[in-house]
Parts: sequence; structure tokens; C-alpha cells
Amino acid sequence: MSNGRNVLWIMCDQLRFDYLSCYGHPHLHTPHIDKLAERGVRFNRAYVQSPICGPSRMSFYTGRYVRSHGSTWNGIPLRVGEPTLGDHLQDIGVRNVLVGKTHMRADSDGMARLGISPESFIGARVAECGFEVFERDDGLHPDGPYSPNPHYDSYLQAKGYHGPNQWEQWANSAESDDGEILSGWLLGHADKPARVQAEHAETPYMIQRFKDFVAVAGDEPWCVHLSLIKPHWPYIVPAPYHDMYGADDVLPVVRSDDEKQNPHPVFEAFMGERVSKAFSNDETRAKVIPAYMGLIKQIDDEIGKLMAFLDEKGLTDTTMIVFTSDHGDYLGDHWMGEKELFHEPSVKIPLIVVDPRAEADTTRGTVSDELVEAIDLAPTFVEFCGGTPKPNVLEGRSLLPLLEAIEPVQWREFAISEYDYSMRNARMDLGLPVADCRLAMIMDKRWKFIHAEGFRPMLFDLEEDPQELNDLGANPSFAAERERMSEALFAWYRKHHTRITMTDEQIMANAGKELQAGILIGYTDEEELEEARREQGLL
Repeated sequence: MSNGRNVLWIMCDQLRFDYLSCYGHPHLHTPHIDKLAERGVRFNRAYVQSPICGPSRMSFYTGRYVRSHGSTWNGIPLRVGEPTLGDHLQDIGVRNVLVGKTHMRADSDGMARLGISPESFIGARVAECGFEVFERDDGLHPDGPYSPNPHYDSYLQAKGYHGPNQWEQWANSAESDDGEILSGWLLGHADKPARVQAEHAETPYMIQRFKDFVAVAGDEPWCVHLSLIKPHWPYIVPAPYHDMYGADDVLPVVRSDDEKQNPHPVFEAFMGERVSKAFSNDETRAKVIPAYMGLIKQIDDEIGKLMAFLDEKGLTDTTMIVFTSDHGDYLGDHWMGEKELFHEPSVKIPLIVVDPRAEADTTRGTVSDELVEAIDLAPTFVEFCGGTPKPNVLEGRSLLPLLEAIEPVQWREFAISEYDYSMRNARMDLGLPVADCRLAMIMDKRWKFIHAEGFRPMLFDLEEDPQELNDLGANPSFAAERERMSEALFAWYRKHHTRITMTDEQIMANAGKELQAGILIGYTDEEELEEARREQGLL
């Protein structure tokens, strides 16, 4: 059963690892998030299992690789019956609560086939990825026939923001001097203030909803996934955050003309996307990135208020606090916009873990360079809350040994990430069948290898080329390194990823028990059978 501890799991959407001052950004100061790093462990090599929202989050929520859970892109349902963090925590009496975004899409067909009603207790949990929903808001509510009506719109309406779509027309739009509404979707408006006041923006609203949960939570221990919507696009932020930063604060872009000389075909296709072309324009970057920084600065300010709230409620000493992101953002690096490929700005995330236990005192304020994966959080939460992670289900590793470590801990050699680009224009540009649009990254602490089905691989030497400007995937001098990494990836693929109903220990305990079960295979006569029974202690 639970030991009465809580978990506050804060996730930003599309937050780059290097856009926090504790990760080295020279202009964007985030003192409240930095204080979390001072109180816990900052992981310097944390990677998502897919560099796009949906499959990344499904790996966070299941503790399993994309290959295992099967939700390979946004909108692809997580199949019914896939165990989630909520299932593991329920076993030990811990509530698994959602406040914010998930990107979960229910397997409605599977639920119907099994006769599971979405209105039932089990159906509601299955449809929401194992979460007890306090408030769900996936953060994108554009005008259109399929636009949902989030509670946030009603909140803004009550605050005096009138109109048909408060999310779009107030929180994510600006206004011209003559009163014209300027859409925040358009990157050219990113330098203007959002129409909503800062205290009514999405970030403070969602953090207030967490406080509302605490007010009614009672004594039962909880794990709350406080999933913030920003700094994900639309890139627009209210005053005073909209002009806290300017073009002089924008870091030099990381790209090279050589990247466009005979590039990998998949990389070339993504460089040709509209969003990549937009972010390859320095004028666009000079408008968008200051807004992106302003969104992060607002998050940091609200994190400071949130930590004061935990102190006030007496929760700090019993609550693990985790701060992370679901993936990064290219912001023009490598001639790219958005995320989706495997350069560090996209696949690497910030991860700070504050463990209140005395056992973690020795690592406070330290930095870990171990290869950590998003799937490590689920077993971490289970163990922290008093449970025993199930290794046949949870493919990640609990981080508690790293949080307690006085001496170096034997850790993983490789990190894995996967991406299915069958939904993207790149598939059509390359003329590929859906089944072949698969990318898989495997990396150790020096080398990053990307398998691209149907194409040559990509390879980067992070020691000699930390900015990943030189793809060695076709360089004959590195054939041995490519072969080594390819074999490591193949070895990972060969592992059992779907046998989750029986542990290795159970298999070992049942092996060779045919005779005990009365299954007599291969015996010639009674004498031979009697001897076998004697040898196995059955006589």
C-alpha cells in the first residue's frame, strides 16, 4: 500500500531543454525552476521516446516504448488494455489525477468490442489513459466544426472576455491599434501582446486548477499530472511578457549550409515543410523566439507561486516534484521548425526531480549525466509512493537509485526514441508506403544513430560535433561505428516488448514442471517414469 507520499508532476509542452537558466540559457532567467534544480537532481541527458506530443506522452503515461504501446502518432488511440501509470498507482491506493493536457485518444472501437462503456468507472479510466480527470484541456481549440468547448473558455467568459472562442480570440490573439483581431497563429504577430491579461492566461489558470484540486483532495495520496499548455504554439504571450525579450536575446541559430548539401532524404523532406521554411527566416525567429521566451518566463513566475502554495499547505516535505517537457522545439536550428526529428533541440528534454526523502539529501543540487528516458518516470513514481514496479510491464527504470546515489550507479548504455512520419507531408514527398515511414534513434553518451527504413542511416558524433552539423551516415570511415550501433538497435528490437502477463520469475518457477502436472512426454516405460519422479522428489 501507499506510504502517504504525493507526486506533483509538472510537464510543459514543447519546452526546449536549453531554454532555462539552470540549463545554460544566458538571457532567459528562470530562478524558480533553478531553485527546483538546487533542491533536487537536474538530469542533463533526458530523452523522450518519441519527439512528438502524442506518442511521447503515451510512453510517459505507460512507462513503455512506442514499439510496445503502439500509439505511434498524434490521434492514434492507445489500445484498450494497455497498462498505465494509473493502473500501477491504483494497486497501491494512490490517485492518478490529470490537470491539463494529455493528447490521449481513446480506443473507442476496442472498448465497444469488449463491452466497456465510456460512462463506467473503468471505461472513464481507460478512455483517459488511466487518469482521474480533474480538468482536461489539450490546449488547441481553433475555430472550426470540430472545435471543443473547454472550461477555460467559460472561465474567460466569466472574466468579461466575450466572444465565440475565447481561447483563440483572446488568449491566443493580439489586437491592432484600430481594434482588429490579429491571430496568434500567424508568426508575424508573435511580438504583440495577447489580448488576455497575464493573470488570466492558460498557465496561471491551469496552476490555479491544481490548487483547486488540493482544496478538495482529502487525505488520500495522489500523483497529479499538472500538464501545462505552453510554451507550445501559438507563440503569443500577454503583457508584460511579450516584450521582456528582444532580437538581441535570441541565440545564434545552429545550422550550416553544409546540412543542405546532399542531405539525408528524410531530413531534406522535413526541411521542406512550411514551418521549417518559416523558421529558417531570421526575421521570423527574431519575432517568435522572444515570445517563446516570454511564455517560459511566465511559467517560471507561476512555478514560484506554486512552490509557495505547497509550503503554505504543508505539502513540500511529502511531495516529489518533477519538472519536465514532452519534447523540444527546433526554433530554426538545423533549418527546421517544430520538433519530430532527433537532433538534441527536439528529442532532449529538461528533467528536474526533487525528492523530499532524507535518502536523497546527498544528491541535492547535483547534475546527472546518465542516459535517462521518459519511461523512467512511471516506475519512479510507483517506487516513491511505496509500490514495487513491475519489470515485465514497465520498461523504464526507477530513478530512485540515482537520486540516492553516493557512489556511481550502473545505468543503461543506450537510449531509444522512435518516430512514425506516415501522417506527414514527408511521406507523400518521398512517395513511401505508410508501413515504411519509421525512424528509430539509438544513442549512447557519444554516438547518435538513426535508422530510417528504406534509406541509409544517420550518425552523429556528439563528442566531436555536439551541434550535430555533420551527418556521418554515409561516411565510409565510420562504417564500424554504424554497424555497432545498428546491431545495438537490432538487439533492442529483439527483446520481448509485449509479454507483460507473466514475469521472468514466474516463468522460471514453472519451467520443467510438466511431470508434476501429469504431462508424461517422452517416457518409454513405468520404470523410467518412476525414476524421473524420484529424481524430482515426487515419490
